Amino acid sequence: MATLRGEPVDRPAVSFYEINGMDENPDNPNPFNIYSHPSWIPVIDLAREKTDRIVMRNVEYTSVRPEAIESIAQMETCLRNGSRYTTYSIRAGNRLLTSQTRRDPDVNTVWTEEHLLKNPDELRAFLEIPIPEAEGDLDTAGVTRAEAALGDTGIVMIDTPDPLCLAASLFDMAEFTIIAMTEPNLFHQLLERFASTLLPRTEATAKALPGHLWRIYGPEYASPPYLPPSLFQEYVCRYVTPMIEAIHKYDGYARIHSHGNLKAILDDIVAMGADGLDPIEPPPQGDVELSYVRERYGKDLVLFGNLEASDIENLPTDQFAGKVRQALEEGTAGTGRGFVLMPSACPYGRELSPLAVQNYETIISCVSSMA
Repeated sequence: MATLRGEPVDRPAVSFYEINGMDENPDNPNPFNIYSHPSWIPVIDLAREKTDRIVMRNVEYTSVRPEAIESIAQMETCLRNGSRYTTYSIRAGNRLLTSQTRRDPDVNTVWTEEHLLKNPDELRAFLEIPIPEAEGDLDTAGVTRAEAALGDTGIVMIDTPDPLCLAASLFDMAEFTIIAMTEPNLFHQLLERFASTLLPRTEATAKALPGHLWRIYGPEYASPPYLPPSLFQEYVCRYVTPMIEAIHKYDGYARIHSHGNLKAILDDIVAMGADGLDPIEPPPQGDVELSYVRERYGKDLVLFGNLEASDIENLPTDQFAGKVRQALEEGTAGTGRGFVLMPSACPYGRELSPLAVQNYETIISCVSSMA
């Protein structure tokens, strides 16, 4: 919290991002729980004992989530060849809209094999579906339980998509970019549909849980090379700025999550009033060095990054240690609001290699040397 406020700290904060030592349960026998493999135990323990834990939690209504596709869809799930397939079906006038996802037992991610909307006509049909009313109270118990369990070993970060994330993920990437470029009025209607429920929920959550760090994910869909910066202003700034203002109204901190290229949109991110930015990926995954962002925007933003998950898994430890030290040097250089050393993501395979474990240990040893 001192880092978020821009106050002096005894050493740079360090987070393993999704790995927090609380949400990973090696004893869970569920076949889709990759953390049941014993190779994960040293890193889970390291996260619990040595990192500044940032535990992510969603806050939803206790009954209907109006922005969720599940609230208007029929859902069927089946197991096939060990994988879990989920099919969603939505009746829109005389059209049947369908999508399908797949989850494999050894990979901690969900693949979308069929997207819900395939063309502008299906989008128009989708927009005719009434938006369900939010039902029930906000369920903040997940946040308060996590905070009680964390004590002074970390904080809870409230996690939310922006309207663009919900909208873009309805299409495959090619169709999304075409519609966003060629049908701006139609696409704004979709964004406004999601904003009409997300913004009130954000304000209600910020009021119920003041003073928290938030992560807003989705802006990367409108970053170059997918869309030009002018559409970042249209599709992100117009809708995310009110979310940030609601968070600030109740003394919260808004962190923007955006992978990939940043250089052309950094001014816009700051102009929205964001307090933080992650994961600030170094080239070639991104297009700016951490030193560039720190020098030009560090007074406004807490910087989270800038280690690549692929480097954790693949770089020899001596080379990886050099990357860690460089990130620490660039992230804390000169004057600035604050820096949190953090990977861009975490490995998502069932078995963690000895090299990856050693590289996680290197992150901690490099930070400890600065205390």
